[in-house]
Amino acid sequence: MRHRHGYRKLGRTSSHRAALLKNLSISLIEHGKIETTAIKAKELRSYVEKLITIAGKNDSNAHRTVFAALQSKEATKTLLNDIAPKYVERAGGYTRITRTRIRRGDATTMAFIELV
Repeated sequence: MRHRHGYRKLGRTSSHRAALLKNLSISLIEHGKIETTAIKAKELRSYVEKLITIAGKNDSNAHRTVFAALQSKEATKTLLNDIAPKYVERAGGYTRITRTRIRRGDATTMAFIELV
């Protein structure tokens, strides 16, 4: 049982899971909308929304924290200059998950995750 457990393991080691979330968040920031499995989308939502909240402060410490999480100069610049200022007055809920289809190979539920 996962009562009060803080995150989904996604069948990966901790370093693999961190790399997966980092790469998915970079793709989401660059493209605005990506398709992934529903479970990965739910886990990614928490990760990205925390980054957007931090980036909303728009100071040097926020810049360091976001770059440490993403390790991509382009994605960090896009998040701090373009995306975060749009959500300054919004109290969370920066992403939307829309379930799309059942993947044919393994019958996994797919979903779009996009910035609102």
